[in-house]
This record gives sequence, C-alpha cells and structure tokens, in this order.
Amino acid sequence: MKQTSVTGYPRIGADRELKKWTEAYFRHELDRPALLQHAAELRRRQWHRQRETGVNFIPSNDFSLYDTVLDTAVLFGAVPQRYHDLGLNALDTYFAMAKGYQGTHGDVHALPMRKWFNTNYHYIVPEIDGETVFACGSEKPFAEFTEALEAGVRTRPVLVGPFTFLRLAENRSDKPLRMLAEELLPVCRSVLLRLEKLGAEWVQLDEPFLVTDLTEDDLALFRTLYDGLLATPGRPRVLLQTYFGDVRDSYTQLTGMDFDAIGLDFIEGTENLRLVEQHGFPEGKTLVAGVVNGKNIWVNHYEQTLALIHRLEQAVEPGKLVLGTSCSLLHVPYTVHNEPDLAETFREHFAFAEEKLEELAELARLSDDAAWATDAAFLRNRAILARKQDAAFRFNDVRAAVSSLRENDFIRRPAFEERRAIQKAALKLPLLPTTTIGSFPQTSEVRALRRDYKAGRITAETYHAAIRQKIADVIALQEEIGLDVLVHGEFERNDMVEYFGEKLDGFLFTKNAWVQSYGTRCVKPPVIFGDVRRPGPMTVDTIAYAQSLTDRPVKGMLTGPVTILNWSFPREDLPRREIAFQIALAIKAEVADLEARGIRIIQIDEAALREKLPLRKCDWHAQYLDWAIPAFRLVHASVRSETQIHTHMCYSRFEDIIRDIDDMDADVITFEAAKSDLSLLDVLKAGHFKTEVGPGVYDIHSPRVPERAELENIIRQLIAKLDIHRLWVNPDCGLKTRGMKETVPSLKNMVLAAQACRK
Repeated sequence: MKQTSVTGYPRIGADRELKKWTEAYFRHELDRPALLQHAAELRRRQWHRQRETGVNFIPSNDFSLYDTVLDTAVLFGAVPQRYHDLGLNALDTYFAMAKGYQGTHGDVHALPMRKWFNTNYHYIVPEIDGETVFACGSEKPFAEFTEALEAGVRTRPVLVGPFTFLRLAENRSDKPLRMLAEELLPVCRSVLLRLEKLGAEWVQLDEPFLVTDLTEDDLALFRTLYDGLLATPGRPRVLLQTYFGDVRDSYTQLTGMDFDAIGLDFIEGTENLRLVEQHGFPEGKTLVAGVVNGKNIWVNHYEQTLALIHRLEQAVEPGKLVLGTSCSLLHVPYTVHNEPDLAETFREHFAFAEEKLEELAELARLSDDAAWATDAAFLRNRAILARKQDAAFRFNDVRAAVSSLRENDFIRRPAFEERRAIQKAALKLPLLPTTTIGSFPQTSEVRALRRDYKAGRITAETYHAAIRQKIADVIALQEEIGLDVLVHGEFERNDMVEYFGEKLDGFLFTKNAWVQSYGTRCVKPPVIFGDVRRPGPMTVDTIAYAQSLTDRPVKGMLTGPVTILNWSFPREDLPRREIAFQIALAIKAEVADLEARGIRIIQIDEAALREKLPLRKCDWHAQYLDWAIPAFRLVHASVRSETQIHTHMCYSRFEDIIRDIDDMDADVITFEAAKSDLSLLDVLKAGHFKTEVGPGVYDIHSPRVPERAELENIIRQLIAKLDIHRLWVNPDCGLKTRGMKETVPSLKNMVLAAQACRK
C-alpha cells in the first residue's frame, strides 16, 4: 500500500489548550516549566494520533508556541540585539520579538507581522541587520525530535527552508541575499547533521516561496543554498516541500537537483500535474503528492482524487509515490467529533484535520485496489457527495439578483472629489480627525455575557440591556478621550465575520472548529453551505442607539463581502465571484438601512482583501481582482453623496495593488502601518492615492503603551509624506484583543498627539 505523509498538524489543541496555557503564562498565572510541560504533552498526543491513523511520515518541529517563522529566526540566530539587550530569559526574549515588551527591562516593539502567503495565518517577519551573525541559536527541532523518539514515534523534522526564510526576512544589512545565503549555509548544514546524528532519517524543508513568481536571481539564490546543502556528507534524506501553488518557474531545476523527495501541491497547484506529465519525474526520487486539501473542510472527492493518483502513477517510478496533504493542516480545525450538536446531514460533509488523516489512509488503500469502484469506503464517499446537493440552501431570488447585475450597479456617483467636498461640509470634522478601527476590548465580562445569553442562562432583555450599557459607557469614554469619530465598541460581536454569518441565510456554524490566526489568536470561521441572503437588518438598531447618545458621528461597522468570503470556509460548488456578489447584495441592503436611520459614516471592512490574491501576478485580475473590487463597490455604489464610506485593511503588502485599492472608491481607508515602519507612505505618495487615508500610528497587537511624543513623531512623518487634509489618525487595527488598562492611555496619547500636530 502507498505510504502517506502529513505536511504539518494543528498545534493549538482540540480545545485551544495552547492558547489558554500561553495566555496564562503571559498573565504570570502559569510558570515556564508548566507551560513547556503542557506543550510537550499536547505534542505527544498529536504524534500518537497520527500514528494510530497509519500516517507513515509524521512531522515534528511543526509545533510552535507562537510562530514557526519566528522559531526559524531564533534557530538561525537572527535575533536583533535590542531583544538581547532586554536581559530576559530565552522564552521571554522570544515572546518579546512576537508581541513587544514594555516593563522593567526596557521598551521594544514587536517584529512586523504579515499574512502567510494566501492564508489567514500571520507570520512574524524576521529581521536581518548588520549585526546579525548566523549561528544555531535554539534546541527546539532537536529536542522535539528526541521527545518524539522517546514517545515511540519516529518523526520527520520540519524546518522553514533557508530560501523562503531569506526571501521573507527584512534585510536591513548592507549585504546582498547571495552573501547572506553563503553565511547561513554552514548553520543549515550543522542542523541537518545534528538531526541525522539524533536518528532522523528524513528532514522536510518547507519552501513555499517557490510557488511565487521567481526571478533569475531567485533561482540562483535557491541553487546557491541547496547545491551546498545537498552536498553535505552524511546528511539525512531531504524532502523539499512546496505548497499553496505550482512550481512552474523551477520544476526542471528542482527535479534536476539531488533532493531525495519533492512535495507538490495538486489542489492549489493546478499546473503541477501538467509539469509532471509533460516533463516527467526523475527515477530514484519520491514524489509526495498533496491530494488532500489542507485549507478547506469538505470531504475529499474520492473519484476525482483517485483519477489524479492514477495519472501520477503513470509518471512516477513504482513505489515512489507518497500521498500527502496539500499543505499543513494548521489551516483547518481539529476534528468533526468536536461538533456533536451539528446535524449529521451537515456534519457528514466535513473533514477536519483528524478526518483528513483517515482520508489519506483510505485513498492510499483504494489507489492500490483494482476494485476500488465497488469498495464500501468509495461508495460511502460518493453517496455523501450526492447528498450535498440535496442539503444545500438554494435561493433562486438571490441567484436572479446576481445574474441581473449591470455595470451601473458598481459605480458610485458623483465622483470622489465632488463627494469629498460635500462630506467635508456635512461632517465638519477637524484637521487630522481621530477615530478607532471599530472594536473595543472584549473583556472576560463581555464574553461571559454572550456565553450566558447563548446558553439561556439570562433572558434576551437582560442581555440587550447589558450590551446597551456597555455601548453607553464606551461612547462616554470616547467623548472623554476626545475622539472625533466614535464607534459603538462591538460588544455584541464574537468575531467580525462570524457575527454577520449568524445573521445571514446560507451559513453554518460550529462550536469548536477553531483555527490559529496568529500567536494565541484563534478564529472559528463560518461555513458557507448554500446561497447567501439577508433575512433582515443585522446592526441597524444597535448603531442607531449608539448614535442617539452623542452629537459626534458614530460609524456603522460592517464587514465587507470579500472578507466574509475569505474568512469563511467557502462552498466549492459555486465560483467565488458569485458567492462574493451574493454576500455583497446582503451587505448593500444593510448599508441602505443604516443610511436611512441617519448614520453618516459607514465602515465596511475588507481586512482580508489581499489575502486570497493569487500568488502569481498573471492571475491577479482575471482570477480575483476583477470580481473582488467590484464586489466592494457594489455594496456602497447607491449611497448618498453625504454618506462617508470607510474601509480597513491590515497585515499584508499592499504596495503592488495600491491602484486597485484606490479603485474601490471608498472615501477613507485605514491601513495597518505601525508594524511596517510606515513604509506604505512612499507608495501612497508615489501612486497619487486619492482616497483619504489613516495609516495606523500604533500596533494594537502589542500590550505596550506608546508615549505621546512617540505618536507625535509618527504623525509628523505622515504629514511630511501625505496631504494633511486627507489624513486620519487611528490605531492600526481593532482593539478587541487588548485590555482597557493599555487601551485607554494609548488612545489618550494618540488624541493628544493629533491635537498637538493639528495646532
């Protein structure tokens, strides 16, 4: 029977145990030995679970207390001196790089954070400067491999490959990447050799950067690294693992190098099958074929997958085809068994991480069975897929509305500059208006209130009265702080996507299907199961109540259609364009109702716009932007000139799509910028960005409180680069993950800084 391989496994725990332990450590409620012991126990459970389901190649070192790219930076010794200077122990230095630090040992910002390719996972951006000396700085991969051996499981250690590491790192040194590669190579060799001495037969080197558009310099850099690495005498066998796309730029180079195995994604890497069939696959090498989707939650389509496997068998040497996941299972929840309340008519269609292990085992067995078409497992799979059509929600009126859309439905009139003058006269906002992105801290009291209401422990009247009191308190607080444009705090919202999904038809919800977004931040994406429609108003009464408490404008807070789609598990039987337009029509109706109730500013967040941008530039417009930008425009195209439309985006590189963002035709866009050293400013200036803009002036993902002078300096940098009459002052994201003890002084300092610069 064919062997099976798992690229990586979820690490937060089936009940988000790791999140709870780590946050308890941050609060000094759990000490370091206890945190590390709990983490080790979690790893052992997961290794044994993979072995029980028959996985042949089980990963180790895919686990992380915060982020694997940050782990790699520490492993390679790329720890900037300012973090060493804090004088903290190794673990707290690690967390200072991830979250920042402000205390008795000093005051440092966190390293930047960005989206991990086309996923909702965020990685910490390594920093290489003139003082960086690469050296093995961590015991983690060696300790976890040994730990697995002692637990009776021989694993394949996983490392972020040196090519991807260097291409993702911020190079602040004066050395070209080629020179850095030569300096890093001895460290990589030493890591491989040490793993081999510990008993590692294989090492997996993840190189997802290979699925992006590569230049000749990139290919030369890759060869510099791997010609040297693969020539290391006595090294273990090396699996080069790619995912999230195809390797069209490098396939012939990769297959001609001395890799023992190459992992290719046959889910998102739609060109990989053509490459294998057209160019062949070299004898003696193993192909690890990603045939089970590591990013979506639907059951595998066995008939289609078996057809793919049989085609690959024609191109690969017998015994050299291994079946695997398309990417790490980090991006899906743990197990469907955690959803006992979900009706079986829905639950049978889902495969989370544990179920994908079982799918791998069944596919490996079926692919070697000439009578697979009559096998009970295959017949069960086919029946489930057939029932999906019966169970789907289909709304013909929604489909008709999408099909009847015309060009004028996506164009807002009058044009931006004319609207801007009208809004300025109507809103009468000061220079450098201050606001927040939307949410205020979601305290334990607020979360308990929502839990009690959902569980029926308090009445609807009690719940809504308590939420109204929270809104009244936060409106009063914002007036006291001096903010110019207020928000209602979003205390009634669990998540910016889940909240709206719960109020729309066509969505399903889980109780425990958590996935990691970054660090200890976990999200529970809704499932788009059928057609989407809005049965009634979702936010109108809440926002109108907040506006009734103040004379200052209160923003109506909505999530945009592209973000709702991108942060959900989407159905696979409709094009994403059509799903996005269905959601857009629902949000459009909500915008109209907010406007009718006198809400003058409406923010439609598209935090995830960049997230699903195809990794290859040639696919950007045809496969994504040509419907994603119109979906946003559809939402607000019909509003009055006086109504100001805001949107927000975060933690991605926007430089190369800045014109497309301007074409969204919003009136104000707030960006994450604080963790990117305001590098976006030059791009906005060079691109003659017309939309008013609020680059975030401080990082809300760090608990540190920025000083007023620090914020004044940042605002002056904004003024030096951009038109002061088009600038807003705001944090770089929502405040829900922060506490009030740092939120209030941070906002006060921000307002005071803006007022000083305004003068």
